[in-house]
Amino acid sequence: MDDQLFKRAMGKFATGVTVVTTEVGDKVHGMTANAFMSVSLDPKLILISVANRAMMKGYLDDSGSFAVSILAHKQADLSMYFAGQKKDDKSVDFDVFDNMPVLHGSVATITCDVHNTHLEGDHTLYVGKVRDIRVDDETKPLAYFSGKYYNLTE
Repeated sequence: MDDQLFKRAMGKFATGVTVVTTEVGDKVHGMTANAFMSVSLDPKLILISVANRAMMKGYLDDSGSFAVSILAHKQADLSMYFAGQKKDDKSVDFDVFDNMPVLHGSVATITCDVHNTHLEGDHTLYVGKVRDIRVDDETKPLAYFSGKYYNLTE
């Protein structure tokens, strides 16, 4: 099977959209990720997948901690920015939650310490041990399906 068919099939799985952030030497780094999932309730663990060629991998390895902002329906522009799809010089104002940089207005925010890593193919899986969580029950999430953003409505 070819790579494009694989990508197309994976795109048929609707996901939420997150931005993973970390801080190294007083500089905030972030990347868009939809490869995110919960792993365990006891202990509380989550997982993100990061391409081995991505600069973010080095930042995560250096910092040993990260935050995940689950994006709200009005944050598609931030998703595109952190995915490198928008090249405009954008200044992002970060909130600080649990001493970590996070995106203001997200549906939920999760802070973690790197618990474990697994090299799998061309990606590294980062298992994060959850330190703290903040949830906004009033805000609708941003969804992604088949290469497009969607606003979920009731």
